[in-house]
Amino acid sequence: MLPQEIIRRKRDGKALSDKELRFFANGIADGSISEGQIAAFAMAIFFQGMTPDEAAALTLAMRDTGDVLVWGGENLAGPVIDKHSTGGVGDGVSLMLGPLVAACGGYVPMISGRGLGHTGGTLDKLESIPGYNATPDTALFRKTVRDCGVAIIGQTGNLAPADKRFYATRDVTATVESIPLITASILSKKLAAGLDCLVMDVKTGSGAFMPTHDAARDLAVSIAEVANKAGVKTSALVTDMNQCLGLNAGNALEVREAIEFLSGKRQGARLKEVVFALCSELLVLANLAENTSYAKTMLADALDSGRALVTFAKMAHMLGGPADLIENYDSHLPQATVVRPVFPESNGYVTSIDTRSLGLCVVHLGGGRTRAEDTIDHAVGLENVISLGSTGDQALAVIHARSEDDWRDAADQVRAAVVFGEFPVSAPPVIHEIIR
Repeated sequence: MLPQEIIRRKRDGKALSDKELRFFANGIADGSISEGQIAAFAMAIFFQGMTPDEAAALTLAMRDTGDVLVWGGENLAGPVIDKHSTGGVGDGVSLMLGPLVAACGGYVPMISGRGLGHTGGTLDKLESIPGYNATPDTALFRKTVRDCGVAIIGQTGNLAPADKRFYATRDVTATVESIPLITASILSKKLAAGLDCLVMDVKTGSGAFMPTHDAARDLAVSIAEVANKAGVKTSALVTDMNQCLGLNAGNALEVREAIEFLSGKRQGARLKEVVFALCSELLVLANLAENTSYAKTMLADALDSGRALVTFAKMAHMLGGPADLIENYDSHLPQATVVRPVFPESNGYVTSIDTRSLGLCVVHLGGGRTRAEDTIDHAVGLENVISLGSTGDQALAVIHARSEDDWRDAADQVRAAVVFGEFPVSAPPVIHEIIR
């Protein structure tokens, strides 16, 4: 089988077979297919697209280039389930979703990533916790899932190695935005975790990877269709990212918000709606709840009883965090040198927010990376970020910075990102659509 003939067939709009796709995925993983051939293959798919069957075959082929976790030997008392998000600003959902679902009987081996561009990374957030080991060995990962019901870690071992090389080539050849290739990239890693069920959170809006609703919906449909064809029960939600999802944006600030959410001290309404919607969908998919209404009752009980908070604390401690994290999180989590609110220079109502710019503000403060080798400052970020419809007589955010100069630069960025008008506007719905 020749790589160039497979490329030619896709270039000419023909559907590729499972055998051809497996050959190509294996060649990407073992290096027998060149960078030029990977680039040509990606470009052919970019222009010609793929059928859902092709996308499912490519996903499974990429998954099978590495290890695939099997949980049968662990004698777990419930289904193995997970969530994935396309990323956003102030999107700390995973920190709450994992413990909540585990407290309701699910097992969540969540393999997460680091920050990408203007979006925050779950691993960067958790590494705000002193001692937290985001890359444990397989034995500790399995033990944490078994004993806590949830472990949130980084990519371990040899999961979907074809994707790493394939994505690197796509990134430098302007082929990242292909829906089938995004689908295969996301799902090859998620399916390697040995899941029974998955819920996908596809963001849309000014702070999203897919800024338009149509593009976000197309991706959500593709992921739901392909994952189900691959044997994993999956739903996808299209959720809003036209403003900061949580109250805070920044690594330690989002961990603090998650702890306060799980303890009942402070729960942002938009964040809670998304968390409960995603959790409910997972519980129904996994047959842990008969419908979403009952699922939300289960989730409320997991919160009110403290079970979800205990689960988070136990997971963090098993993975190296302090035993008294919940009781003394303010003393354990890093804090910035300069903490001060920024006020608007306009009056009226907040009519739009450039959420991507807020995310980049956190990056510029040091809370994200412009290069892979950059060191993260976990303490910096934005707290109590203003929302759409708010009035100009309140702070836009509380900026946590490492210096006065950084605070001033961030203040300029925040002011530029928030637009005021004479009349109030209605905020878009938090949940745009559910695709089952």
